[in-house]
Amino acid sequence: MAKTRKDMPKKVLVLGSGGLKIGQAGEFDYSGSQALKALREEGIKIVLINPNIATIQTSEGMADATYFLPVTPEYVKHVIEKEKPDGLFLSFGGQTALNCGVALERDGTLYKYGVKVLGTQVKAIEDTEDRERFVERLSEIGALVPRSIACTDTEAAAKAAEKIGYPVMVRSAYALGGSGSGLCQSHAELCKRCDKAFGKTNETGGTPQVLVEEWLGGWKEIEYEVVRDSFDNCITVCNMENFDPLGIHTGESIVVAPSQTLTDSEYHKLRSIAIDVIRHLGIVGECNIQYALDPASEDENGRLRYRIIEVNARLSRSSALASKATGYPLAFVAAKLALGYSLIDIENRITKVTKSCFEPALDYVVVKVPRWDLAKFKNVDLRIGSEMKSVGEVMSIGRSFEEALQKALRMTGIGVPGLAADDIFCGAGMNNIEDRDIKEALQKPTDRRIFIIYRALKEGWPVDKIHRLTKIDKWFLHKIRNVLEAEQEIRALTGPFKRELLAKAKRLGFSDARIGDFTGMDETEIRALREEYRLRPAVKQIDTLAAEYPAKTNYLYMTYGAAEASAAAMDDAAPSGRGVMVLGSGAYRIGSSVEFDWCCVNAVKPAREMGRYSIMVNCIP
Repeated sequence: MAKTRKDMPKKVLVLGSGGLKIGQAGEFDYSGSQALKALREEGIKIVLINPNIATIQTSEGMADATYFLPVTPEYVKHVIEKEKPDGLFLSFGGQTALNCGVALERDGTLYKYGVKVLGTQVKAIEDTEDRERFVERLSEIGALVPRSIACTDTEAAAKAAEKIGYPVMVRSAYALGGSGSGLCQSHAELCKRCDKAFGKTNETGGTPQVLVEEWLGGWKEIEYEVVRDSFDNCITVCNMENFDPLGIHTGESIVVAPSQTLTDSEYHKLRSIAIDVIRHLGIVGECNIQYALDPASEDENGRLRYRIIEVNARLSRSSALASKATGYPLAFVAAKLALGYSLIDIENRITKVTKSCFEPALDYVVVKVPRWDLAKFKNVDLRIGSEMKSVGEVMSIGRSFEEALQKALRMTGIGVPGLAADDIFCGAGMNNIEDRDIKEALQKPTDRRIFIIYRALKEGWPVDKIHRLTKIDKWFLHKIRNVLEAEQEIRALTGPFKRELLAKAKRLGFSDARIGDFTGMDETEIRALREEYRLRPAVKQIDTLAAEYPAKTNYLYMTYGAAEASAAAMDDAAPSGRGVMVLGSGAYRIGSSVEFDWCCVNAVKPAREMGRYSIMVNCIP
């Protein structure tokens, strides 16, 4: 790899994200570990600050010096005084690292000790985090944002809301996981939310701030992961679509990659806007841009009806999902770009023969489903909204939305068999559900919303009615109805279970056990029948260039959606017949978190050192 600049830093300080919390979890251990890997490749000395003992990045040998200290300006300043680094990575430790870096820039610490922020500069970070500056900067290039007013006290926020008109959305600046944000329907709700937001300590040392903006309820929420180098090469690595409309935090929503309901025109217009915005802001490395898109899409003049909701000038939870969904190592590439490399310098680790300046093309569907643990708390509000409550998530891959969704729901570890309408899966207090209960549950979403939708369809509710109440795109609702219709067809069987129907059920993501429930057969009987019919899943490889070049990625998934002629012949990976399989812990939950990532990785390491073939089975992106 040819270096593109001579002033490569000698020692780099990397800020971690600190203790795991809602909105900031294992994804930043992933991004930080990848950053350390990139630095080690360059022979750069690494100083890490992270008090989380359970992470991979704080393991022995990852950094040259690891400080188990709070990631706060006071402590980081002491480490800078002692270690005297000449470079600083802010983008790999979530909102905690970002806020800390902004504070150190503002108080003059970085200037005093000659520490250069690598990658996206603090000015660009402030442009994305400070809500008033965010609106001003995007307006310079004609990028559309919601009508909004930045406020620094509750009285000003109330006046702004009256001017814009209720309902309004309130967003806090420099906030983690949507903390402090939410829909306000009245003056009383706004005052309560703003008093709480302004009562919090601002980690950046600035004045607390909220943005009061127009409510765009019912609009689609779309995300793009964008990468730019310092030479202005810019690509979009992955675009994703939220199952839920605007108003549900992306960390609380089912997310699908690539987007399924956009037209080609919508996709490319949003892509072009994303690239223009990131170039204008001067992002170097990776960032995430979130849109609200009017379902009506275009106005009478053909202009796209959209608003830019947020730009994260750092790796995010969505970045980890996008990286695993596409096989594109976002965090590793972002670290290299921060050191001054260009996208055409960095090897594409999937093909080994092309470079990283490419946009992945997927021939599969990825579905992310959040994991909540709300039932462990008394008197907790089960409703979900613009503030994150989920403690983890899982990622599933299939050849159809139905297959990937059902697999993902089973992966969450909450005991569901996939899509189901049973009372027990619809949530607490939902026994003997009546129409009015379904209507309220659809309008006021909880962590069990997906099962309520399935229940409504089973009760005969038309897709149009569910769409009116939820604003969820009809495409998704029709796909869920496909699953229900297959279930009803299987339950109605009176004769032999024909191969065509069993193959259809497997393509739609039903497990053998669930099919057995429908037919009164045992799971082993269904499996035996499937073997008799030679219905087996194909092992497929994540291939981000749609087979244009041979792929060498080790990311694999199983699907019944491949050509059925011979599933074995469709496998992208031959059986190894040897090695060690390590079973992961599945979705993060209270009591099972990043510490088990640490355990699994440290189990694989000695196996590889001994020359043993290693297989990891896990569903956390």
